[in-house]
Amino acid sequence: MEEQEELFEHHRLVCDPGQEPYRIDKFLMDRLPNVTRNKVQQGIKDGFVKVNGKEVKPNYKVHPGDEIVVELPEPPRDTDVVPENIPLNIAYEDDHILVVNKEASMVVHPAYNNWTGTLVNALAYHFQQLPTMEGNDGRPGLVHRIDKDTSGLLVIAKTDKAMNSLAKQFFDHSIERTYYALVWGVPTQEKGTIDVHLGRSEKDRRVTVAIEDGSRGRNAITHYKVLKDLRYVSLIQCNLETGRTHQIRAHMKHIGHPLFNDATYGGDKVLKGTQFSKYKAFVENAFKLMPRQALHAKSLGFKHPVSGKFVQFDSELPDDFRAVIEKWENYVQYE
Repeated sequence: MEEQEELFEHHRLVCDPGQEPYRIDKFLMDRLPNVTRNKVQQGIKDGFVKVNGKEVKPNYKVHPGDEIVVELPEPPRDTDVVPENIPLNIAYEDDHILVVNKEASMVVHPAYNNWTGTLVNALAYHFQQLPTMEGNDGRPGLVHRIDKDTSGLLVIAKTDKAMNSLAKQFFDHSIERTYYALVWGVPTQEKGTIDVHLGRSEKDRRVTVAIEDGSRGRNAITHYKVLKDLRYVSLIQCNLETGRTHQIRAHMKHIGHPLFNDATYGGDKVLKGTQFSKYKAFVENAFKLMPRQALHAKSLGFKHPVSGKFVQFDSELPDDFRAVIEKWENYVQYE
């Protein structure tokens, strides 16, 4: 799923002494410019709104003297998308759906720091009248997302019928999604399932953390198996049963195997192997070869929204991914 950018806007409001009880979502709607009620409510649910230092629910009623601090993940902005003539790598297309093979470094939809040059800007240029999911303003055609620096397949809805069908399949966790990841170390078990809640870090809300006791966050399930044991790193296949923000990245860190060169989750350091300068230089060169987290959305399988037949799409690993695997293979072979 799409990664959250740094917090942008900060508001601090203090309720007047004569303030009558009033729902906080409506209170903020009246006072913050250019925001929708849905955006305010989502911000409250995501913990970006605190009253007297504590998170609240959208139906909380404000009182005289309440200090309300709002930290929005992106500034209020018009949801109009500017069409841009950006080439798309289309893996499949018919009248109802589009399957795109997204390159690493391309942001999926406009957001703070990335209002242009996104996949959605490209879609707006190449396709007119794409449907928009309820509550997903400014993101026509999107039913799911992958992180900026994750490459691979995304399905786009071209009609309302396709949008509704795909959205339901994602909601029901019936869509088959396979990812390839290069991780530090080799998991003890060749196959396994990680069933641990995930939620935003209370220290840094751009980061997703595992919550073993399930006291907060949402359930998240990742099935994995080792495809190549390269001693210091391993190529693994991950199949998602759920689709939480940074799910694979956070789950693999949780079991002690962060993704190779994943700066957000600590994988951009030498985590396995010796501290000899020759080895460290080799790893640094490997980082330069693949200057992003080693994660690729390799395949997608789902019921076609119109025919009802199960369809599956597969993609090749991108050049940087294949190159870094080959580099590790040569290293362990001739070491």
